[in-house]
Amino acid sequence: MDYSESSLDAISKEKEKELDKLRQEIANCFDCPLSKTRNKTVPGEGSPRARIMFIGEAPGAKEDESGIPFCGQAGKFLDEMLGNIDLKRSDVFILNTVKCRPPENRDPEDSEKAACRHFLDKQFEIIDPILVVPMGKHAVTNFLPGVGGITALHGRVLKRPNGKYYFPLYHPAAALHNGGLRSTLIDDFNKIPAVLEKITAEKSKAEKIKSENIQQQKLI
Repeated sequence: MDYSESSLDAISKEKEKELDKLRQEIANCFDCPLSKTRNKTVPGEGSPRARIMFIGEAPGAKEDESGIPFCGQAGKFLDEMLGNIDLKRSDVFILNTVKCRPPENRDPEDSEKAACRHFLDKQFEIIDPILVVPMGKHAVTNFLPGVGGITALHGRVLKRPNGKYYFPLYHPAAALHNGGLRSTLIDDFNKIPAVLEKITAEKSKAEKIKSENIQQQKLI
């Protein structure tokens, strides 16, 4: 469906209001033990009209200090890869599976991810991205349970029963610590524009077929 620029602006403002409200709910959340050790919550940031949503694992020390996702070395690497495909942070939406830093940067526990899941689901609903990019094993297992691990799934497009398209990637931090993953991640990341174009074409075709079927039913 095509919208005028004024309509898109109105949609963006409404989405931003909903995201602001959700940020306040996240800031006031004490549903798991991470709330006792956090400095700041890290709700996520980016465009309310983002077509691509990137999901990391958990905030680190710098994120806990600033409240901004991916603001350390892994974030700089992510920014670099975004630039390579002519995108910037303000074009996409970036968040993590949990909104608070686990102590000593340990892995988030299942109960902690479960406590944050309703926030992520609400962000999905508000932003409604075309492509979801889970980065790292925790994001992959959280959003693609039982499908496979990151080693098997990275760089593949998966359409789920909820109608969303997923494109798993290695986590930028893992690629920084393992030089062998760096080129793989960059190669996979560079596929995103073509993946997005293909998904957009598929969705447009499906909408056209649906519209034609409705018109035919009206003629019967």
